[in-house]
Amino acid sequence: MPPRLIALIRQFSAFFGVGIVVSIAHYGVLIGLVELFGWRAVPATLAGYLVGGLISYALNHHFTYQSTRSHGAALWRFTLVAAVGFFITWGLMHALVERLAVFYILAQIITHTIVLFWSFFAHKYVSFRDGV
Repeated sequence: MPPRLIALIRQFSAFFGVGIVVSIAHYGVLIGLVELFGWRAVPATLAGYLVGGLISYALNHHFTYQSTRSHGAALWRFTLVAAVGFFITWGLMHALVERLAVFYILAQIITHTIVLFWSFFAHKYVSFRDGV
């Protein structure tokens, strides 16, 4: 296997590991707000997305991308990428839950999977890319 592919697989594995921690936080907020406080699924998942985003930045900056880019330079890029992910999450959850009546947890799993791939590559090449 080419070294670049091995490095990409390792990096994606780290991103996936961070994603597990982020997912626990995101899904915890989502389910808690829906089941305990009666929130609708779309606003609850967006609140979970924001909580997950804070955790994601800290862990991915250090563990996944091992970025040497300063927080000042990385954070605004991360926020831009996360904002796109936020709107993808909103659009997909709205379509799946509100329009197609998909159970909110299944809709979140579908949405989360799509946003996972968007986020990995966008953060790799925009948020944490060194020397740009």
